Amino acid sequence: MKRPTLGLARKLLRLSQGEKISQSQIKAPLVKEMVSEGVLSVQSAGTRKKVYCHDALGLTSYLRNRFGINDLADYINAAADSDLQRSEAVRAASDSKLKRSRSCKGFLVNCCQPLSATLHGEPLQIAPTPGTFTYIHDFEDFIPAPDVDIVGVENSANFRYIECQQSLFPTGKILFVNRYPQSGDLIKWLQLIPNRYLHFGDFDFAGINIYLHEFKPHLGLRAQFFLPDG
Repeated sequence: MKRPTLGLARKLLRLSQGEKISQSQIKAPLVKEMVSEGVLSVQSAGTRKKVYCHDALGLTSYLRNRFGINDLADYINAAADSDLQRSEAVRAASDSKLKRSRSCKGFLVNCCQPLSATLHGEPLQIAPTPGTFTYIHDFEDFIPAPDVDIVGVENSANFRYIECQQSLFPTGKILFVNRYPQSGDLIKWLQLIPNRYLHFGDFDFAGINIYLHEFKPHLGLRAQFFLPDG
C-alpha cells in the first residue's frame, strides 16, 4: 500500500492529537486497515460514526514500521513542499517568467579525517570542525575520491557524534552522509558515483525497511546494511 496522501496525513495528525473525525470524511483504505488492526477505533453515536485514535504512540509506531514515517508533522511538511513544487512546475509550463524553486536541496556530509573531492570540477576538501557539518547543495557535481566509502547515517545524534564511533567502522576513508527525510537527493547522488555504500540505520523493522525499499533497489550490490562487529 502507498504512503498516506497529504490530506490523509493531516487527518491522521489530527487523530493523534485527540480529535475525532466523521467516518464519512476519512474513508481511505488505509484507515479501514488501521481500524481492523486496532490502530484506530470507531465510535458510534446513533447513525453517525466517528474515527478516533485511542493510542497515539501506537499510531506513531504503526506508521514508522509500515511506511518508515518517524514524524507525521515532518512528513506533512515534506509532502506539502513536494506538492508546491509540482504546482509551480505546472505554472512554469504556461509562464516562461516563473522559475521553479526548491527548498532543502542536497544533504549534509561529515567525516572524521579530511577527505578529497571535487565540486564543479574544482578540488574540494571536506574537513568539518566538530560540531559543524558540510552542506552539499549542488550534489550533481559533487564527486568524492573513488577510494572513499559512503556511510549513510539515519540517526541525527549518531551523525552529530560520529567521531565518537570511529571504532565501529572499517579503517579507511569514510564520508558520512545524512539526508533530509522524504528527499530523494541522496539516492540520486549515490546513483551518479561508483563508491561503495554502507547503510548505518536503526536496528529495527523501520530502519531495515528504509534500507530495503529506499536504497538497496537503486544501488544493488554496491549497498550493504552496516552491522558493527561484536
